[in-house]
Formats: sequence, structure tokens, C-alpha cells
Amino acid sequence: MYKIDPVPLLKESGLSVTEPRKRILMAFLQKKTILTQKDVRQLCYYQYDRVTVYRTLERFVQTQIIHIIPSTDNVARYALLNHTLKTGCLQYHLHFMCKECGQTYCLENAPVPLIVLPQGFLESEVEVVIKGICKKCN
Repeated sequence: MYKIDPVPLLKESGLSVTEPRKRILMAFLQKKTILTQKDVRQLCYYQYDRVTVYRTLERFVQTQIIHIIPSTDNVARYALLNHTLKTGCLQYHLHFMCKECGQTYCLENAPVPLIVLPQGFLESEVEVVIKGICKKCN
């Protein structure tokens, strides 16, 4: 089985390489799907406590290794961003949130609308969420 090494991505992101960071990043690289903190802990066989996982996920968000997926249930969900490893989501993309099942999908092939801010405004993050009924629930 082909195995992706998380070390180069951690180093490219300016992060020190620690065992928790390697294992948590490997969870995203192997699953290639949206994960919650609980999912990550389970994939790491509960080897790390919630605080360690939370801090690692937050650091990954800050360094743009992963991004937060909007949800209706206030449970933070995360997805890998597309980097040199050719896996994960594109940095700027839309999300579709199903009002029936609550699942959130990354819509990478949908065009992202151009948003022009008024002079003097500075964006810090952009979230575009489309709500409706997904293909499975329709």
C-alpha cells in the first residue's frame, strides 16, 4: 500500500515534527474525508487527549494544512487542504450543507463567486455555504 509521508508537509508549513502531529495528519491523509475531533481521536486509537488533538487541529488550521467545515450542529469538522501532495480540498471552494441529514460537502468544481469588498475592508476568512437537500436525501 502506498503511504504518504506527513513530515514534508509539516516542515513546509513551518511546524516542528512531533509524533502527535504526524499521527493526526496521517489520519487526514489516509481517510481523505471530513473528520471531527472525535474521528481523529478514534483514528489515533485515543492515544492523544482531547486538548492535544484540539490544539493540533487549531495549529493545522492556522498553517492552512486543514480548514474548518461549517456545520449546523456546532461540531467542528475539518478537511485537508490541497497541497503538493495532490490530496484534499482546494483552498477556496464552496460548501453545500444538507438540511435533511446535516452532511456538509466540499464543492471544489463549483465556481467561487468573486466578492469585492468596499475600500478599507480587509478579509480574514471567507465561507460560502449553500444550504439545501443533498443527492442522497433528494
